[in-house]
Amino acid sequence: MEDLVKFVQNEFVTKKEFPNFSAGDTITVYYEIKEGNKTRTQFFRGVVIQRRGAGSTETFTIRKMSGTIGVERIFPVNLPALQKIEINKSGKVRRARIFYFRGLTGKKARIKERRN
Repeated sequence: MEDLVKFVQNEFVTKKEFPNFSAGDTITVYYEIKEGNKTRTQFFRGVVIQRRGAGSTETFTIRKMSGTIGVERIFPVNLPALQKIEINKSGKVRRARIFYFRGLTGKKARIKERRN
Protein backbone atom coordinates (compact mmCIF):
# COMPACT_ATOMS: atom_id res chain seq x y z
CA MET A 1 0.00 0.00 0.00
CA GLU A 2 2.81 2.40 0.87
CA ASP A 3 4.46 1.71 -2.47
CA LEU A 4 1.24 2.64 -4.25
CA VAL A 5 0.99 5.92 -2.33
CA LYS A 6 4.61 6.79 -3.13
CA PHE A 7 4.06 5.93 -6.80
CA VAL A 8 1.02 8.21 -7.07
CA GLN A 9 2.84 11.03 -5.28
CA ASN A 10 5.86 10.75 -7.57
CA GLU A 11 3.78 10.60 -10.75
CA PHE A 12 1.00 13.10 -10.19
CA VAL A 13 2.14 15.64 -7.60
CA THR A 14 4.00 18.49 -9.27
CA LYS A 15 7.21 19.46 -7.50
CA LYS A 16 8.15 23.12 -7.33
CA GLU A 17 11.72 24.21 -6.76
CA PHE A 18 12.01 26.42 -3.70
CA PRO A 19 15.19 27.56 -1.93
CA ASN A 20 16.35 25.63 1.11
CA PHE A 21 15.21 27.26 4.33
CA SER A 22 14.93 26.11 7.91
CA ALA A 23 13.65 27.24 11.29
CA GLY A 24 14.77 30.74 12.24
CA ASP A 25 14.90 32.05 8.68
CA THR A 26 12.84 35.08 7.73
CA ILE A 27 11.08 34.38 4.44
CA THR A 28 8.46 35.94 2.22
CA VAL A 29 5.89 33.59 0.71
CA TYR A 30 3.96 34.77 -2.35
CA TYR A 31 0.68 32.93 -2.91
CA GLU A 32 -2.38 33.33 -5.08
CA ILE A 33 -5.80 34.24 -3.71
CA LYS A 34 -8.98 33.77 -5.72
CA GLU A 35 -11.81 36.20 -5.04
CA GLY A 36 -14.77 35.43 -7.26
CA ASN A 37 -13.39 35.30 -10.79
CA LYS A 38 -10.32 37.45 -10.02
CA THR A 39 -6.97 36.25 -8.72
CA ARG A 40 -4.36 38.30 -6.94
CA THR A 41 -1.01 37.66 -5.35
CA GLN A 42 -0.57 38.21 -1.64
CA PHE A 43 2.55 37.79 0.43
CA PHE A 44 3.19 36.66 3.99
CA ARG A 45 6.52 37.59 5.55
CA GLY A 46 7.68 36.16 8.84
CA VAL A 47 9.98 33.80 10.72
CA VAL A 48 9.87 30.07 10.02
CA ILE A 49 8.95 28.30 13.25
CA GLN A 50 9.07 24.75 11.96
CA ARG A 51 9.16 22.43 8.97
CA ARG A 52 7.41 19.12 9.39
CA GLY A 53 6.54 16.10 7.32
CA ALA A 54 8.22 14.70 4.25
CA GLY A 55 7.45 14.34 0.58
CA SER A 56 4.06 15.57 -0.53
CA THR A 57 2.80 16.11 3.01
CA GLU A 58 5.57 18.49 4.06
CA THR A 59 4.45 21.77 5.63
CA PHE A 60 6.11 24.80 7.17
CA THR A 61 4.81 27.29 9.72
CA ILE A 62 5.53 31.01 9.56
CA ARG A 63 4.95 33.50 12.37
CA LYS A 64 4.74 37.26 12.02
CA MET A 65 3.69 40.08 14.29
CA SER A 66 0.70 42.09 13.10
CA GLY A 67 0.75 45.03 15.47
CA THR A 68 0.88 43.43 18.90
CA ILE A 69 -0.78 40.20 17.83
CA GLY A 70 1.19 37.19 16.63
CA VAL A 71 -0.15 35.55 13.47
CA GLU A 72 0.90 32.08 12.37
CA ARG A 73 0.16 30.46 9.05
CA ILE A 74 0.84 26.90 7.91
CA PHE A 75 1.72 26.38 4.26
CA PRO A 76 1.94 22.99 2.53
CA VAL A 77 5.04 22.83 0.33
CA ASN A 78 3.02 21.38 -2.55
CA LEU A 79 0.26 24.01 -2.41
CA PRO A 80 -0.64 24.87 -6.03
CA ALA A 81 -1.29 28.50 -5.06
CA LEU A 82 2.33 29.01 -3.91
CA GLN A 83 4.15 31.13 -6.44
CA LYS A 84 7.57 31.76 -4.92
CA ILE A 85 9.50 31.89 -1.69
CA GLU A 86 12.18 34.48 -0.97
CA ILE A 87 14.68 34.15 1.85
CA ASN A 88 15.17 37.56 3.46
CA LYS A 89 17.43 36.56 6.38
CA SER A 90 19.02 33.31 7.48
CA GLY A 91 18.63 32.89 11.21
CA LYS A 92 20.99 31.10 13.55
CA VAL A 93 18.98 28.93 15.95
CA ARG A 94 19.86 25.73 17.77
CA ARG A 95 16.56 23.92 17.37
CA ALA A 96 14.52 22.59 14.47
CA ARG A 97 11.26 23.82 15.97
CA ILE A 98 11.39 27.14 17.76
CA PHE A 99 8.09 27.19 19.62
CA TYR A 100 9.74 29.15 22.44
CA PHE A 101 9.76 32.08 20.00
CA ARG A 102 6.02 32.54 20.64
CA GLY A 103 6.66 33.69 24.19
CA LEU A 104 9.37 36.22 23.38
CA THR A 105 8.69 39.91 22.87
CA GLY A 106 10.78 42.99 22.21
CA LYS A 107 14.53 42.66 21.91
CA LYS A 108 14.45 39.07 23.13
CA ALA A 109 12.52 38.11 20.02
CA ARG A 110 15.53 38.85 17.80
CA ILE A 111 17.25 36.01 16.00
CA LYS A 112 20.93 36.32 15.15
CA GLU A 113 21.69 36.26 11.47
CA ARG A 114 23.73 33.36 10.10
CA ARG A 115 26.72 34.50 8.13
CA ASN A 116 27.20 32.52 4.95
